[in-house]
Amino acid sequence: MLFLSLLLLSPLFADQNDEMMLAAYSDPARVWGNGVERVIEEAYRLCFKTRILGGKVMNLRMPFAQNNERDKLTEEAWGFLGGGKGNPVFLWEKINEVLDSPDFSLYTETLSDGKEKVIIFDLPTQTWTSSRDLFDIARMKAGSYRGLPHRPYVLTSGQGLEETDVYNYLYCIGLAGMDCSGFVWHVLSYIASQDGVDLGRTLGRALGVKKGDDPSWYAGTGFYNSKTTQIVPVKDEIASLRPGDILLFRGKDGEMAHSAIVQSVDLKAGVIRYLQCTDEAPLEERGVHESYIRFDPAHPDISLGDLSLAWTQSRYPPFPGEKASPFSDDGERFRAYPEQGGGRVVRIRAVTGVIDKLAKMK
Repeated sequence: MLFLSLLLLSPLFADQNDEMMLAAYSDPARVWGNGVERVIEEAYRLCFKTRILGGKVMNLRMPFAQNNERDKLTEEAWGFLGGGKGNPVFLWEKINEVLDSPDFSLYTETLSDGKEKVIIFDLPTQTWTSSRDLFDIARMKAGSYRGLPHRPYVLTSGQGLEETDVYNYLYCIGLAGMDCSGFVWHVLSYIASQDGVDLGRTLGRALGVKKGDDPSWYAGTGFYNSKTTQIVPVKDEIASLRPGDILLFRGKDGEMAHSAIVQSVDLKAGVIRYLQCTDEAPLEERGVHESYIRFDPAHPDISLGDLSLAWTQSRYPPFPGEKASPFSDDGERFRAYPEQGGGRVVRIRAVTGVIDKLAKMK
């Protein structure tokens, strides 16, 4: 009888053991230890969700939230949920509502009917239509793109929903995601919270937050390049970098146009891993993704602008057929506009103490 009872209970114990093993295997500490690298990785993973959509298991990444780059030809602007600064928990809740909607079900069916077509999104109205017009399809195949910034065109095969299709829908219809500085703020806030620091409250005055406003709304890339004492410039050499540092990429107007955050610096292997949220990337990487810089470990004193560095992150237009980025990779973008000062690296003073404590735990 005892043997039979143990036999009946063994599947339960097996399931529990499997879950424990899976949890241990997926623990960021296995790879990154218990320091700040682990904390940043945890914040990064909060921007991913696994869903079954269209009969497929899909690993979805937080979409990019554009900053009015696409409303130049429209009469009125529209806003992304949370202004691109929402936290992942809030955003995933809203994204799940979008993915569970009847309209998304219709979108999935349309992309699974076995027929080639062009999907035409309309961002201002958050709607989409499809065209099976042979001329529309032929033009797209020939590279004659007819879309506009606020009306992207996407050629689909009709062979079923893919992760890139989900991204397109969330970006154009859901209007939910993070912009580059919103993602950096999320990571910095998560780091600060490990020591009980409310980053928004701590930086409220430096950010110029008005009473009742969410501090994250003010944490744009411009703030990371501001002259407040909370922004600490980092010496332009690889050996000076550390996790939590912010990479700033300059725009043609001289202002900083993009930000990313360093997750790890491996001086022995010659690898810097940084994280960012942008849609100027390969289709499957649009949104939150990881990027790398490779350097010669024998020369840790070189500048991030040194041409010997290999920046692996390639840059592409958000939708095939749109105007391509003027830069082929992040390295070109970081080195761009040297007459304006080019790219730079900074860190947030309010977070440095927390990072120092976490470094001792590694």
